[in-house]
Amino acid sequence: MSFRINSNMGALNAYNQLAKANNAQQTAQLRLASRKRINSVSDDVSGFNVGKSLSSKVSIMQSAQGNISSAKDMLSTAESALLLVKDKLTQIRSYVADASDATKDRQALAENIKSLGNEIKNIFETTKFNNTHLLMGQTAQSSLASSGVTADQYSKALSFQTGVDATDRLTLDFAKDLASAGAVGTASTSNLAANVANAITSFTSISTTTDDATSAAAISNLASGASTSATDTQSIIGKFEKAVNDSLGKIGNLSQRLDVKDEYLTSAISNAQSSVSRLFDADMAMEQLNATKAQIGGQVATSMLGQLNYAPQNILSLFG
Repeated sequence: MSFRINSNMGALNAYNQLAKANNAQQTAQLRLASRKRINSVSDDVSGFNVGKSLSSKVSIMQSAQGNISSAKDMLSTAESALLLVKDKLTQIRSYVADASDATKDRQALAENIKSLGNEIKNIFETTKFNNTHLLMGQTAQSSLASSGVTADQYSKALSFQTGVDATDRLTLDFAKDLASAGAVGTASTSNLAANVANAITSFTSISTTTDDATSAAAISNLASGASTSATDTQSIIGKFEKAVNDSLGKIGNLSQRLDVKDEYLTSAISNAQSSVSRLFDADMAMEQLNATKAQIGGQVATSMLGQLNYAPQNILSLFG
């Protein structure tokens, strides 16, 4: 064993061990304070990159889930309006049937049909969701047109992002058989599909100021304006009702698809958050053990550093 005082290697080694113990203690205490295993990129480069990527996808999926909720609310609004229209059509059918009875007041029946027609027209014109017409056409804005979306497409379909990718979208085309590409916000029926517009116009323009016989003929002429065939009368109502039924069916199918997408996103978000937690969250019990171990190690290293730092002074006894 040699005795050197110029370089106290034992004390230097003890100092290095003390520095390691202090760093380990600080790392454990920081993780306890932040409750995170990764507090900087240097803690785990791979884990940091993967975790941040997953966190970003979680945020996008949560936004997509919000889109799905909005789409469901929109479909629910349209469904309620179309069910009202369907009820009004049923009433019109009953009035058309009543008109074949000579003992009925045909003028009153025509007035009832006109009133119901105006109400149906009002439903189509005023059914909106966040100021967006649901059952009538809309003119494409310049920004939509520049992106390749035409007025006709925009009037019949509303697109929602329902996944992480921008291309993962669901188009709500439930109004395809109801709407045309006409302008909105007017009393005109030009923004409605032909069958729908023809039926509404026939209902609202039926004559109610003539005698009973003329009113009976007007009710029979709803379809073509020329024929007295009851088949024609039922035909125009039938075409209108078919368009409404088709739209209601599409609403049901779209709602089912949205439910599936919502269920998938709920599961995907949960799994992604679990992975992020595994990567970033600290094991509090383990970090407390590490902090305690490092604290004790630091105290021991401090004590040993003191003793080793003092050891060279023993050489003075040789010069007594």
